[in-house]
Amino acid sequence: MSVKALFHLTSLIAFARPSISADITLDTSIRRLEAAYSTLQQWYNVSNGLWIPSTGWWNSANCLTTIVGAAAVDNGLEGKVTDVISNTYIKAPEWNTQMMKVVGTENEPFLMQTYYGNQWPYIPPLYAQEFGIPSAQTLTGFLNDYYDDEGWWALGWIAAYDLTKNVTYLDQAEYIFADMYSVFGKTNCSSNGGGVGGIWWDKPHTYVNAIANELFFSIAASLANRKDSSYSALPYLEIAKQQLAWFKGTGMITADFNINDGLDQRTCKNNGGTVWTYNQGVILGGLVELSKATGDSSYIEEAHKIAQAAIATLAPSGILRDPCEPNCGADGSQFKGVFVRNLQILHEASPRDAYRDFVLGNAISIWDNDRDGRNQLYVSWAGPVDPAFPANASTQSSAMDCLVAAVAVV
Repeated sequence: MSVKALFHLTSLIAFARPSISADITLDTSIRRLEAAYSTLQQWYNVSNGLWIPSTGWWNSANCLTTIVGAAAVDNGLEGKVTDVISNTYIKAPEWNTQMMKVVGTENEPFLMQTYYGNQWPYIPPLYAQEFGIPSAQTLTGFLNDYYDDEGWWALGWIAAYDLTKNVTYLDQAEYIFADMYSVFGKTNCSSNGGGVGGIWWDKPHTYVNAIANELFFSIAASLANRKDSSYSALPYLEIAKQQLAWFKGTGMITADFNINDGLDQRTCKNNGGTVWTYNQGVILGGLVELSKATGDSSYIEEAHKIAQAAIATLAPSGILRDPCEPNCGADGSQFKGVFVRNLQILHEASPRDAYRDFVLGNAISIWDNDRDGRNQLYVSWAGPVDPAFPANASTQSSAMDCLVAAVAVV
């Protein structure tokens, strides 16, 4: 059975339930989105402009992107969200970070984990013994030691600019991208059959992975569409095309159009790492942006192949799921929303009924099976709610990305 046929079948089965006809109305979708937003904002820390300590630094960048997306589809939220954006822009850089990131856990060798010295998730004792507790340090704007963290903030400020047209936010995205660009083409794996490109995951230069490089590509393509090339600090369009050619040359995109976690640092070949939802998602938005910048529809077709492969691999029953669930820690709980957020972007550029059915089916499952009495949304969209893995701003914003998409596609 084709992927498209499977989506239609799954949708028809779901829509056969008595309550579904009401669930897919625009009014109901907006009310659910606004309820989820209210719950998310209970975790917002006005004093630091972040969703900390409920979740972490890079997750907060995604929370920001999520609520901007919510305001973009629901005018009733725009005023509230604009105030949050402004507060976050002012307050977040003053936060004293005390964090470290590692690749892999005991059960998931390719699951990134961020640990904090002064909040959950705390640094495991064995890591603390080996590496010590990171000292607190004031951030330099939205820069830190991890290029993927920087990339999430850059995309968040681009989204904020799109909503508000405040050029300060776009300038911030450019500033962040310039830091990422400083290592462009300078990794040990920066040359392959596709050309020269690539950036490191981290400033200690330990790993070249998919997510940091997809973020770099997507930001470059996004800036190419928003900055006049005559006055741009960097040639964003050429960088985006060069980065995509290099990325395809790495082999991280398999013959089945799934994207693995990264490269083996000894061989610079695909490391066969876990196929995470967010790695299948970020590239979709980048390809749509590159298609807009060039007028070349072939990038859209590439995005469709990746999206279809991701849904077939990671949602065989129709509901999106990451391999780590339900124990995804503070990082993996963010992943699925990133995929659906970018699937929405692809659907808006090149609509397909299969994507609409997929988004609505997942949004309905989130509301029916993954929500508690306080409208808190948990990590597993198929349910059931599991108190052993509590909801937080990460799980809430991730699920909200799907509720945002549901409003957009109804």
